[in-house]
Amino acid sequence: MKLLKNIIARTLAIWALLVFTSTMFIFFWFYLICFLLPDPYKTKYHRSVSQIWMRLFLFLVGCSFSVKGKDVFKDIENAVIVCNHNSLIDIPISTPFLPRANKTIAKKSFVYVPIFGWIYQFASVLVDRKDHNSRKESYDKMNWVLNNGLDMLIYPEGTRNKTTEPLKSFYDGAFKLSIEAQKPIIPVVLLNTKKILPARPILYFTPGKIDMHILAAIYPQGYDKDSLKKAVFDVMANYYLENNDKN
Repeated sequence: MKLLKNIIARTLAIWALLVFTSTMFIFFWFYLICFLLPDPYKTKYHRSVSQIWMRLFLFLVGCSFSVKGKDVFKDIENAVIVCNHNSLIDIPISTPFLPRANKTIAKKSFVYVPIFGWIYQFASVLVDRKDHNSRKESYDKMNWVLNNGLDMLIYPEGTRNKTTEPLKSFYDGAFKLSIEAQKPIIPVVLLNTKKILPARPILYFTPGKIDMHILAAIYPQGYDKDSLKKAVFDVMANYYLENNDKN
C-alpha cells in the first residue's frame, strides 16, 4: 500500500509540474504587458493575471483553495504581510490570492529561472542575501512599495520550514520595516501546503485543500523590533498548531 501511494504521489507530482509549466507558457504572453505599465498598475495587473493562472493550475491538479479573514483588510492602510513558508507551492499562490495587490521579497537567483523568473520579478523586490548592498537596496525598495500604496509580503522564516516545528525562527526584516514605516503587520497562515507538496521527499504531490487564514493586524506602536517579532511569531505558531490538523 505504501509503495502504491508513493507511485501515485510521484506520478501526480510529474503531472503537476507539467501543468504548471505548460500553463505558464500560455500566461507568459499576458504578463508581457507588465513591461509597459508603471507601478502600482503593473503589480495590480500582475495579480489579476496570476489569479486566473493559479485558479486554473489548482483546478487541474485537484486542489481546492479558500481564504478566511479578508475583512481584516477593510478600512486598514497598506501593510507589511508576513506569511509562513512550508512548500514551494506557497509562493505562487500567496501573492495573487491576498485581498490586495502586493509585492513580495524574492531571491535574486529566481530571475535566472527561465520564464517563471521573468514573471515573478514583476511583482517582487529582488535581493541577494549574500550581498550587503543588495540587502540595503531591497530594504529601500520595500519602503518604496509601502509608500506607493501597495502591501509588502514577506516570508520571515526566509526559506521553507523543513522542521517538525510549526514555524522556523523569524528574521528581523519585516518587523524592522513595520516599525520604521509605521505600517501594521498582517499575519497570514497557510495550512496544508506541507502535506500537498512537501520539501521531502522530493517530487511528491498529494492533492488536497489549501487554506489561507488572515489574522488580525498587529500595529507596531509600543513595540521594539524584537518584541514585535515575538508577538507575531507567537500568534502565528499558536494558530498553526490549533488549526493545521483540522485540514
